[in-house]
Amino acid sequence: MNGDNQNEADETFVVNLSSPTNSTIADAQGVGTIVNEDPPLPVVQFSALNYDAQEDCTFVTVTVNRIGTPLDAATVDYFTSDVTANGRRDYIAAIGKIRFAAGETSKSFPLLINEDSYVEGVETFHINLSNPSGVMLGSPSVATVTIADDTTEPATNVIDDPRNFAGQHYHDFLNRQPDQSGWDFWTNETASCGGDPQCLENKRIFVSAAFYISIEFQETGYLVERLYKTAYGDTMGNSTFGGAHQLPVPIVRFNEFFPDTQEIGRGVVVGAPGSEQLLENNKVAFSAEFVQRSRFTTALPTTLTPAQFVDQLNTNAGNVLSTSERDAAIAFFGGAANTTNMNARAQALRQIAEDQTLRNAEFNRAFVLMQYFGYLRRNPDEQPDTDYSGFEFWLTKLNQFNGNFVQAEMVKAFIISGEYRQRFGQ
Repeated sequence: MNGDNQNEADETFVVNLSSPTNSTIADAQGVGTIVNEDPPLPVVQFSALNYDAQEDCTFVTVTVNRIGTPLDAATVDYFTSDVTANGRRDYIAAIGKIRFAAGETSKSFPLLINEDSYVEGVETFHINLSNPSGVMLGSPSVATVTIADDTTEPATNVIDDPRNFAGQHYHDFLNRQPDQSGWDFWTNETASCGGDPQCLENKRIFVSAAFYISIEFQETGYLVERLYKTAYGDTMGNSTFGGAHQLPVPIVRFNEFFPDTQEIGRGVVVGAPGSEQLLENNKVAFSAEFVQRSRFTTALPTTLTPAQFVDQLNTNAGNVLSTSERDAAIAFFGGAANTTNMNARAQALRQIAEDQTLRNAEFNRAFVLMQYFGYLRRNPDEQPDTDYSGFEFWLTKLNQFNGNFVQAEMVKAFIISGEYRQRFGQ
């Protein structure tokens, strides 16, 4: 019998006897059993069936335990789903992958809870485990998060409160709970205006835009947008701005953007000790996983030569590489005839996605896209929009003002829009 490492039930096989010579067959068929002696796979499950949170700009910690042996490296995916709570308004929808290193038995992650001024009562959403690798799903694999409503709600919209305004930006753009010093700093920026309406308007625009141009968002959200452009180029969108036509638009979609951004930014607080190395480690791990996705290997098969691979990425990115930069990207493959080396693929992809020429060329498009992703938590062509007319309008205006978002009044328009404000109150 051959051995394997599969976690299987006992298996049976049949032995048949036939064509006897100088004898008869009393029993022509026998059944054999292969007893599986492999130890059962460990299971992963939530540490609790229910998690509780109080409505606020806060978070709840969810823990996933791994039980059993052996404890080799393993992964399991997680995702949130609405019940009565809404992932745009009441909490930040989350999706990601939990990676257990060999020997690790527990992993925890935060789910972000938002503040609003609606009278809603108790609300719930689910957090789900799926797609286990190297483990099996235990019970519970679905847990319920319960958000207790505030006892009383303010008469005004909570997004007008300086502290909540700053905190919500951490949730929407950096996918994390604010660090205390940063939260205090950005809160004070608007609180310092007192009752001066013009000062308050200017400061809110300044605070909001600061998150777009922060190093943390540049190296997470903007990087994801450029990785998708480098890997797959643009897609075409419909617009009626200035007459019906099509235009090239960013290919990354919101449901792809936010889990990938969360992966790159996981645990990173720029300025905290060790943050630069953690960010780099996250980038390396994410790029390695990205180039092994079936979408990527289908678009750029490993049969391509290094030159073909790099040239295709460079074309997608808008031909941003100089001759020496192109040569450096090809050199990652060490003279190989094909591109089966996944580490080299990841390195070449990152070199192009992080190229300064691409950063400059893509900045305005990415800036407008992030208005929709961050403030509105949707794609530019989703309801209440039906196409990219709004996206093109704001991109055209931002280009006209040479990227000056204040003069273009773009940030202002989004933060005073009914769609944004109604996420948090009337």
